[in-house]
Amino acid sequence: MRRFIAFAGLALLATCASAADNGVYLGAAMGVDGTLKGGQFQTDLDLKHQPYKLIIGVRPIDLFAVEASYVDFGKATLPVPQIDTALDAKAKLYDAFAIGYLPLPLPLLDLYAKAGLAHWDTDVRFTTFPGTQSLFSDSGTGFAYGAGAQVRLSSLAVRLEYERFNVSNADRVDLASLGFTWTFL
Repeated sequence: MRRFIAFAGLALLATCASAADNGVYLGAAMGVDGTLKGGQFQTDLDLKHQPYKLIIGVRPIDLFAVEASYVDFGKATLPVPQIDTALDAKAKLYDAFAIGYLPLPLPLLDLYAKAGLAHWDTDVRFTTFPGTQSLFSDSGTGFAYGAGAQVRLSSLAVRLEYERFNVSNADRVDLASLGFTWTFL
C-alpha cells in the first residue's frame, strides 16, 4: 500500500510538472533585500518599508517570456544629526523585461536571466519641524537586468530573483525578492 501511495504521489507530481505552464501570468513579490545606495548623498539610505512588486507577463514558449512589473521601494530615510530633521526618499519603478530560461533536465526548476528597461520616479524630501520642503524629484529610464530561479507546480511558480536598476543620481539600486506567479491563460 505504501508503494502504491508513493507511486501515485510521484505520478501526480510528474503530471503537474511535465511541461512549463506557458501563457499569461500574474504575480507579486516582496523584497527580501533592497538597496538605494550612494549617489548625491554619498551614503546608503535605510529602507523603512518592505519593497514589493506586482508582475504581469506572458511566456509563449518554454525558453522565452516577456514581463512587466511595478516596483515600489517604499520609504527610505537618511539620518540627519539635527533634532526634528529628516531626509526621506521614495522610489517607484515601472519595468519591462525579456526573459530567457535555461533548459534544465529538472522538470520543476527554471533558471532564468532577464534584461530590459526601467522607468523610475523618485522624490526626496527634507523635513524640519515647521513643515516639509521638497528638495529633489527625478524620473528617467535606464537599463535593468536580473536573474532568478523558480519552482513550478502546475500553474503556480515560486520565485527568488535579483534585479539591478540603472538609476541616475544613485550609485546602486537593486532588489532581491521572493514571490509567486500564477499562469491562468
